[in-house]
Amino acid sequence: MPRIISAAASRKGLRHTVLPSLRDRIEPGVEVLFVGINPGVRSALTGHHFAGFSNRFWKLLYESRLVPEPITFSDDGRLPEWGFGITNIVRRATPGIDTLLPHEYAGGRTRLLAKVRRFHPQVVALVGVTVFRAMFPGYKGPVALGLQAQTLGDSAVFVLPNTSGRNANFSYEEMLAAFRSLRRYLRRPVKGRPANV
Repeated sequence: MPRIISAAASRKGLRHTVLPSLRDRIEPGVEVLFVGINPGVRSALTGHHFAGFSNRFWKLLYESRLVPEPITFSDDGRLPEWGFGITNIVRRATPGIDTLLPHEYAGGRTRLLAKVRRFHPQVVALVGVTVFRAMFPGYKGPVALGLQAQTLGDSAVFVLPNTSGRNANFSYEEMLAAFRSLRRYLRRPVKGRPANV
């Protein structure tokens, strides 16, 4: 299992700590597969996706009405109840993305495409422009939030903002608008989600 070797990890006392892998939450029938770049340290330590203290992913899911009740990172195993799944491109947990290596991105692209071909989600929702660029490294133009021209297998690709509290590129209101746009794109109710748009 890879080791954390960045300066940030060293400052946190994690220089030689082997972090556990984070389990995907994907089941047959998934309609939207959310994809992060890689787990953060807190996610690896808690065993749950988007577990960072300042991460707004779970709040955005509820406030956009993609899920019918408030949930937190500890509820990530419940995502299939609403037709959602969650995974990452790179498996290795790090304090940031600065230590991720090109071969990890390449391997992650291959693994994600295999998951998409296996589960056939209607939408692959990439959580962050960095995730889009990691999946489509040959694309050099600007990346807008929302539905993309690119696809993964037969699945539509939808870009959401990075929900980390460190993301200063988008306000909370802009993030919420993007998540609501995904809800509108789906048009039909996802299991347990209110049908009104």
